[in-house]
Amino acid sequence: MDFPQALRERRAHRHLSQLDLALRAGTTQRHVSFMESGRSAPGRGMVLRLAESLELTLRESNALLLTAGYAPEFGESALAAPDLAPVREALDHVLAGHLPYPAVVVDRHGSLVAVNAAFPVLTEGAAPELCAPGANVYRLALHPRGMAPRIVNLSEWSRHVLLRLERRAEQSGDGTLAALRRELGGYVPAGVQGAEPLGFAVPLRIRSGDAELRLITTVTTFATAVDVTLAELMLEAFLPADEETARRLREAVRAGRRP
Repeated sequence: MDFPQALRERRAHRHLSQLDLALRAGTTQRHVSFMESGRSAPGRGMVLRLAESLELTLRESNALLLTAGYAPEFGESALAAPDLAPVREALDHVLAGHLPYPAVVVDRHGSLVAVNAAFPVLTEGAAPELCAPGANVYRLALHPRGMAPRIVNLSEWSRHVLLRLERRAEQSGDGTLAALRRELGGYVPAGVQGAEPLGFAVPLRIRSGDAELRLITTVTTFATAVDVTLAELMLEAFLPADEETARRLREAVRAGRRP
């Protein structure tokens, strides 16, 4: 794909007119039109301004630069690289600090990167390959051999997971996420997915022994990251939705066992 086509597609994908994009990027509609038709070749700085105006991810910004004939702007380090040692230490600290509640770090496709000691509360009884390092957390949630048999509100929770994947796949144009969304949709019977509004927050209601735990989630990202790997990490933390759940999780951690 060449730069004019890439620019047109990304602008259309975000439902922006040429004038909208021009105002955001500090240029003119005429210039945007010329770039999209191939009559004008943008400089590196303009490509970066366009990428920022289009709210592209670091990975997408690098891809746009490549279509314009420029080298990528943002590095992509392996998480095990020495430069990211402070990041790994910070993640370990946050995961441990969230105890006695479960927390997990995943990459852009939902692959497990790290978990804390309370995460087995959620994976109890799941097939080992579904919760091993590098396994996919969304697949773990909805697979019949994963968490799904223990999820009390599978209708609401599956819809939450599928909508989340669908939106991320649409925003990024990521084929892997789109394929994952199709796969997971096949695990959930059509009647189970539901059609009612989800409300302001969807609790995860999951059975643990003779109890039902109720959890809500928050997602944290590295908003100021300039490394592709770091920018794509997400920390999902589970919080108790009621005092009974909090009590059981605290007692489980003190006793060194599951609730």
